[in-house]
Amino acid sequence: MGTAMFPLGAVLFPHTPLALRIFEERYLVMLGRLLDETDPSFGVVLIERGTETGGGDQRFALGTMAQLSQVVPLADQMQVLAHGTQRFEIVEWLDDAPYPRADLRALPDLEWNDALSPMLDEAERIVRRVLGKAQQFGGTRWDPEVELAEEPLPRAWQVAAIAPLGELDQMELLRSKTLGGLLRATIDLTLAAEPLLGDPVPDGVIVVTDDDPTPGDED
Repeated sequence: MGTAMFPLGAVLFPHTPLALRIFEERYLVMLGRLLDETDPSFGVVLIERGTETGGGDQRFALGTMAQLSQVVPLADQMQVLAHGTQRFEIVEWLDDAPYPRADLRALPDLEWNDALSPMLDEAERIVRRVLGKAQQFGGTRWDPEVELAEEPLPRAWQVAAIAPLGELDQMELLRSKTLGGLLRATIDLTLAAEPLLGDPVPDGVIVVTDDDPTPGDED
């Protein structure tokens, strides 16, 4: 039968909350079936190409399980709250009818070592600082003062999740094979992203607007 899947335009990390508004018929069917289970959960993967609605998208082969915690019916949709649990790899995508499904292989949990405490503190300090800077330009999902878990392993994943990074950088973090590697990559990617805040156009890229002359049409 396979595991129910929800491809999204965002990356879900372990130990991180997920809020969804479900209105597509296929996902309403999926939700109805999940609610019949004793421990309802579904897989979340990032869409590589395409959109969240309508189907036909291409998806990354790595993702995170989301465990349902609350479902609130609204007028024409369902509001869902869940949280990320275990990472997985896609073994095989199954038929999307009536909703996306796949066979999965669970990935091992990362292991905490107390020697990583200084790196976790450094990563959190850098992420919160850069997140505060990013907030000045708007569009940040997380507040720089967001409360995180007390336990170090969930906290490490949450620090990675709130870092103001693009989806491809987030996927690099999700692929981490050790907790030290996750923290080091979180620090490096966040520091690399900091100079780009508020500058959506990379250096060397020419933007042509309606007021600019078309190349070859100059007087």
